Amino acid sequence: MNLFAEIRTLVLQSLADLQAEGTLPEGLDFANVAVEPPRDAAHGDMATNAAMVLAKPAGMKPRDIAEALAGKLAADPRITEADVAGPGFLNLRLDPSVWHGVITGALSRGADFGKSDMGAGEKVNVEYVSANPTGPLHVGHTRGAVFGDALASLLDYAGYDVTREYYINDGGAQVDTLARSVYLRYLEANGQEVAFEEGTYPGDYLIPVGEALAKVYGDSLVGKPESEWLEDIREYATDAMMHLIREDLASLGVEMDVFYSEKSLYGTGQIEGALKALESQGLIYEGVLEPPKGKTPEDWEPREQTLFRSTAHGDDVDRPVKKSDGSWTYFAPDIAYHYTKIERGFDSLIDVFGADHGGYVKRMKAAVSALSGGTVPLDIKLCQLVKLYKNGEPFKMSKRAGTFITLRDVVEQVGPDVTRFVMLTRKNDAPLDFDFDKVLEQSKENPVFYVQYAHARVSSVLRKAAEAGMNVEDAALLNADLSGLTDPAEIAVAKKIAEWPRLVEIAARTHEPHRVAFYLYELASDFHALWNRGNDKPELRFFQEGDEAASQSKIALIRAVAVVISAGLGILGVTPVEEMR
Repeated sequence: MNLFAEIRTLVLQSLADLQAEGTLPEGLDFANVAVEPPRDAAHGDMATNAAMVLAKPAGMKPRDIAEALAGKLAADPRITEADVAGPGFLNLRLDPSVWHGVITGALSRGADFGKSDMGAGEKVNVEYVSANPTGPLHVGHTRGAVFGDALASLLDYAGYDVTREYYINDGGAQVDTLARSVYLRYLEANGQEVAFEEGTYPGDYLIPVGEALAKVYGDSLVGKPESEWLEDIREYATDAMMHLIREDLASLGVEMDVFYSEKSLYGTGQIEGALKALESQGLIYEGVLEPPKGKTPEDWEPREQTLFRSTAHGDDVDRPVKKSDGSWTYFAPDIAYHYTKIERGFDSLIDVFGADHGGYVKRMKAAVSALSGGTVPLDIKLCQLVKLYKNGEPFKMSKRAGTFITLRDVVEQVGPDVTRFVMLTRKNDAPLDFDFDKVLEQSKENPVFYVQYAHARVSSVLRKAAEAGMNVEDAALLNADLSGLTDPAEIAVAKKIAEWPRLVEIAARTHEPHRVAFYLYELASDFHALWNRGNDKPELRFFQEGDEAASQSKIALIRAVAVVISAGLGILGVTPVEEMR
C-alpha cells in the first residue's frame, strides 16, 4: 500500500481524462509528474507538480492546467480540497478516512507493509567490506560493512534479488607481508627473539596464529629460508585471518552470500580473458602515459606499458593493466573480477569502498561499461572516515590490532545495534563522529535511544491493555473504529506512517539507507509528541480506562507505528526492543 503512488495514479488518470476532453494535447510525457509531501505542511497533505512540468510541452499556462486538474481531482471522495497556489502548484487535502486506511493497511500487512515490487527481481550484486585479509576489521570497515549490509537489506525489501559479496584481496604482496609477520610470531612461539620491521604487522592478533603454527611444524621451520615456508604460511595465515574477519562480521550481524578470492583469478586465464574481451573492442594498447600531475621530468621515467583505453568510457586518463616488467597491475585482476560478476548474470553492480578509493571510481566504472557494453550499471559508494571519541577525547588505539581501532573494539563497547544505527545517522559520503558516551545517552539527541524508546513505549501500552483484559492482537485491532482519531497529532502520526512505502522506494532507488534511519527518527518524534500531548489532554492517552472502543482505535494507531519501526530497524539490522533497561 503506497498512498502516494495511489494518488499519483489518480492524477495521471485525471490528466488522461483532460486529454480525452481536449483540454490537454495528446502526446504529453507524464514521467516527471510527481506527488509528494508539500514543503510546508500548512499547505496541505500532498502536492503535485503536474501543471509545472506539463506547461511548456502543452503550450499552456501552468495555472490553467492546475485549475483544470483540480476540478477533476476534487471529484474523488478521497480528496477534500484541491487548491491552486502561486503560478500553478496544486496542493491536496485528503479525507481523514484515508489516513485511517493507512493504519488498517499497516496492521493488515504487518512486516510486509512498505515492501515494494519496484526491483522486479532484478539481480543486484552488492560488494562491501572486501578488506585485505591481513588482520581484524577496523572502524573504517565497520562503516562500510553496516552501510553495505543495510543497503542490501533495503534493496531486498524493495523487490530486488540481492547477493552480498566479499572480495578477498589475497593475491597481492600484502599477503606475503602477512606471512612474514606470522613467521615472526611463529619464531616467538619457538622461543626466538624477533623484531617487527616497518611494513610488517605487529598486532597481538597474530600471536595465536604463530602459536598454532608452532604446534603444527614444531621448530622445523626455524632458520629456514623464506622460499621453503612462504607459500604454506601464506595460505595458513590467510585462512586464519578470514576466520577472524568472519567472526568480526558475525559480531556485527553481517552474513555474506559469497566470498570471492582474488587469488582464484591468477593462473586460470580469467585475467587474460577479461583483457581479451577489452582488446576485441580496441581498448587495449601499448603506450606511454603522461606524467602524473605534480611530477617533474627529473623524477618521471616514461615506460611503455599495456594500457586500457578507459577514456573511451568516461575516465580522465587511460589506465595501465600490465607493468613494463610484464606483471599485472592491481587494476587488472579487479577488471577480471568485475567481469565475473557480469558473466554471473547480475543486472546491476554496487561496490562499497573506503574514502581512500575515490581515484578508483572512474576507472572501474569505465571497465564495467566496456565489458558489459553499457548494459550493466555500476554504482560505487564511498564511505567517509569515522572519528571515535570517548569522554570528549579521541579514542586511543587498540593494542590488539597494533595500529588501529578494531570493529570488535566498537561492538564490545556499545553493542551491534547501537553500532549499526549510529553508522547510518550520516550519509555515507559525509564524515561521521562516533562518541561512545553520546551513543549510549538516553535522550532525544541520541537517535538510537529515541527510536528504540518509541517501540518500547508502544510495547508497554500493549502490555498494560492486555493486562486489563483487552485483545490487542493485530486481527482484533483491524476491527477497531478509527473514526474517533481526529486530533491533529494523531493524524500527523498516520501521515508519517503513510510516507513509509514511498520512503522505501526513494531510498532503494538512490542507494541511500541512511534515509531509513532519518525517517525512523522523524516517526519516533511524531509518536513521542503525541504521547506527551496525552499528559495535557487525557482523551489522547492511548489506554482509555473504561472505554475499550476508544482504546482500541488509539492502540491500533500506535501498533502501526511499531510495525513500521520494526520493519525499518530490520532493514538497518537493528533489533527492536520491547522495554528499555
